[in-house]
Amino acid sequence: MPSTVTRVLVLCSDGCEEIETVALVVVLRRAQLEVVLASPSGSSVTGSRGIVLQSERRFAELSARDFAALALPGGLKNARTLAVDPEAQRLIREARALDRIVAAICAAPLALKAADAICGARLTSHPSVRDEFADERYSDDRVVVDGRLLTSRGPGTAIEFALALVVELCGPERAAAVGAALVLPATA
Repeated sequence: MPSTVTRVLVLCSDGCEEIETVALVVVLRRAQLEVVLASPSGSSVTGSRGIVLQSERRFAELSARDFAALALPGGLKNARTLAVDPEAQRLIREARALDRIVAAICAAPLALKAADAICGARLTSHPSVRDEFADERYSDDRVVVDGRLLTSRGPGTAIEFALALVVELCGPERAAAVGAALVLPATA
C-alpha cells in the first residue's frame, strides 16, 4: 500500500539561517510530515552561524512533483545561492507550475523573485531585503499566506511560519496540537 505521508522539500545551502532551517524541519516532523532536507551537493552545509547541518539529497535528483510543498529557509547567502542555482530555480518554478505550496522566510523570497514565482501574491521578507520587493505587494505582517505562497520575516517568526505551513498542509487542529506540544500560547 503506498504511503499517504505528506512530503515537504526544504532547500538549503551554505549560509542558511540555522534557526529557520531547524525550526522548519522539527515543526514539520512533529506534525508527522516527511521532510527532505536538500542541498546543491547533497552533503553537509554550514549555516550562517557556523553550525553544520547534514542534507539528505541533492537538488538535481529531486522533482517538486514528489512533494506537497517546497520550503526555503533564509540567510542572505543561502537566499542568494538559491536565486542563482539552476536546480533550485528549477524546483521553485516546477513547484509553482504544479500549484504546490511554496514557502520562503527571511531573505529567501529573493529566490522566489529570481524564479518569477511571486506572481502578484502578497509577501513579506526580512526587513534588510525589503527594498528588493519595491514592485511587489509587500506586507509587514509576521507571516503572510496568499494562496499557495507563504512568506515570513525572519528567525523570530520561524515557528509561526512553520506552523502556518502545517495549517496549510494538515489543518489548524494539527497545527494547534503541535503548538501546544511546543508550549506555545494558544491562539484564538
